[in-house]
Amino acid sequence: MKALVIEKPGKAQVCTVDIPSIKDNEVLIKIKVCGICGTDVHIYRGEYLGSYPVIPGHEFSGIIEQVGKDVTRFQVGDHVAVEPNIACNNCDHCFNNRQNFCDHWSALGVTVPGGFAEYTAAPEQAVFNIGTLPFSEGAFVEPLSCVLHGVQRAQITVGDKVLIIGAGPIGILLSQAVQIHGASEVTQIDKNEARLEKARQNGAAVTATTVEQLVHNAYDVVIDATGVPFLMEKTLDYVRFGGTILWFGVPHREAQVSLPAFTIFEKGLRLLSSYTSVRNSLQAIRLLQSKKINVSTLISHQLPLEDFVKGVEIIEQGTENVVKVVLTTE
Repeated sequence: MKALVIEKPGKAQVCTVDIPSIKDNEVLIKIKVCGICGTDVHIYRGEYLGSYPVIPGHEFSGIIEQVGKDVTRFQVGDHVAVEPNIACNNCDHCFNNRQNFCDHWSALGVTVPGGFAEYTAAPEQAVFNIGTLPFSEGAFVEPLSCVLHGVQRAQITVGDKVLIIGAGPIGILLSQAVQIHGASEVTQIDKNEARLEKARQNGAAVTATTVEQLVHNAYDVVIDATGVPFLMEKTLDYVRFGGTILWFGVPHREAQVSLPAFTIFEKGLRLLSSYTSVRNSLQAIRLLQSKKINVSTLISHQLPLEDFVKGVEIIEQGTENVVKVVLTTE
């Protein structure tokens, strides 16, 4: 089969590799759509977890081609998406419902082969039926599950005014999710006007292109969806006294932030981060199926596997009115 392999940081190419053999508790999935996530960009640049060589890609959907003898929830032909985090369910974190911090954590597309290929193998516990949901929308199950986990951690309250820094696909998912949780007004900032137009279409009441346009101390919850240290630091300026900050975007592995300690104390802030998800995939699928979360307009680029590097560069440079880039094998 064809597979996109990152051999080492900065070097990726499509190779011919063996179709995976599945274990008794696994299914073989024929990949239909796999999104390029910011995490994939970090893996390509050598800025994240994982080992090399690796077949990346963890935001994918497809059709079950084969099932192991111990698999009970699926049959050949089922349309599925994945929750790529694989927990051991036998360590202290897992016993305390913190599977995302599992001592023996692994993940499709990070530590084991993922979705930038024609086929991939996945344990049954990581796979979810998407029914008639289009494959292009099924590829959003994983990022949406992470968003739902983050928004639940932020404890959005009915009537909250929320600022979201960044209007890429994650920023727009965050906006839709906080609206479902009761936010009365979403303000969204991004330097890309095309992304801001998408943000407005998805419910952002106020948009801006620079932080200087924002009002200080005005928001109940401020969410950074960029992972850019400068912008992460600026969240303290715009959250109200007693408010909540959620750092959601993935920063460079070696990134550092500098925060005014007295400001955090004086404003009585709740400062949170959010790491992957904890069994939020069923919630994500239900919201996508009901159209309470709408992702149908977020895919701006659909490219073949061979154009992975091109997709990464478009994302990094913010060109071509990019929102979400997905790869297909057909």
